[in-house]
Amino acid sequence: QLRLVESGGGLVQAGGSLRLSCATSRRTFSRYVMGWFRQAPGKEREFVGAINYSGGISTYHDSVKGRFTLSRDNTKSTGYTIHMQMNNLKPEDTAVYYCAATESQLSETWSRMNEYTSWGQGTQVTVSS
Repeated sequence: QLRLVESGGGLVQAGGSLRLSCATSRRTFSRYVMGWFRQAPGKEREFVGAINYSGGISTYHDSVKGRFTLSRDNTKSTGYTIHMQMNNLKPEDTAVYYCAATESQLSETWSRMNEYTSWGQGTQVTVSS
């Protein structure tokens, strides 16, 4: 399992941007597909996006396509980190955002919470209207 630490959350006005990061110290980081999920108050946790080992393949929930972009750094010098650039934020994006790791190589499984074996503690994103 990986120890994952999210950062970058905060309060932003609608239409604004935030960049979330998720870091680990493990050199085995590059073996994992990394995903982001979010949970709004009173709602179930939902898939946001995922990025494969190399960073060459990413998938997104329809609600964030064209607004959110995933990237990753698989080198020690950059701290084994993934980033999620979130643009044109909307009030409905307000949630706690969690990063997670899975070793599944099947992209059709990346949206499933139970495929992920490591989770971060979450970072709050609040978008005001």
